[in-house]
Amino acid sequence: MTFQVARPETGRFIGALTISQHGLRCNEQIRISPVRLINEVNEQVGVVPIMEALRLSREAGLDLVEVSPMERPPVCRIMDYGKWKYKQRKKEQKSHSGSHVQQLKELRIKSVKIDVHDQTTTLNKARKFLDAGHKVQFNLMFRGREMAHVSLGRQILDHFKTQLDAVSKVEREPKLEGKRMILILAPKAHGSHNSHAAHGSHGGHGTPNHSGNAAVAQG
Repeated sequence: MTFQVARPETGRFIGALTISQHGLRCNEQIRISPVRLINEVNEQVGVVPIMEALRLSREAGLDLVEVSPMERPPVCRIMDYGKWKYKQRKKEQKSHSGSHVQQLKELRIKSVKIDVHDQTTTLNKARKFLDAGHKVQFNLMFRGREMAHVSLGRQILDHFKTQLDAVSKVEREPKLEGKRMILILAPKAHGSHNSHAAHGSHGGHGTPNHSGNAAVAQG
């Protein structure tokens, strides 16, 4: 919230003064006198003793708030401080709810022997995360003798990558780290997603529609 202060000798504004959301002094907390006063309709009253400013604020049934303590004299405004704080909280809540923080969602696959149903479930979860704007990390675990079937693990992750091609881009290709293989997908920009989907729906020569493909066979 900003207020403008006019030069007393010219009546012209010298710039906006911003109310800090924390640590504002109001009413009897204001000890400095005199103060430059702005009334409840944002008009310049001028430089007045603090007691006069407090009297005017009480007559208006409002608060006297020190909006610019670093000015000399400090600038005070007659206002409904509680109402202002409520509006500021609502603005902060709206700002936070509108912001999106991208996260890395981890999906663990406990074995290369994952069945068709579990593959479908994993794909649906991944698609949901990608549609929400998050990255997805697939962690495929190899247990015991499954380390002899690394190629099958790569096939599974390649299958996921292909099935999610319309909504994702590869940030990290499948790579073996110890006893697990990792694939990371990031969401595509909405523009490229829509363009790709439109192209695929017309059956062109681009990326084929994988929705009818069978799941990867199990070893």
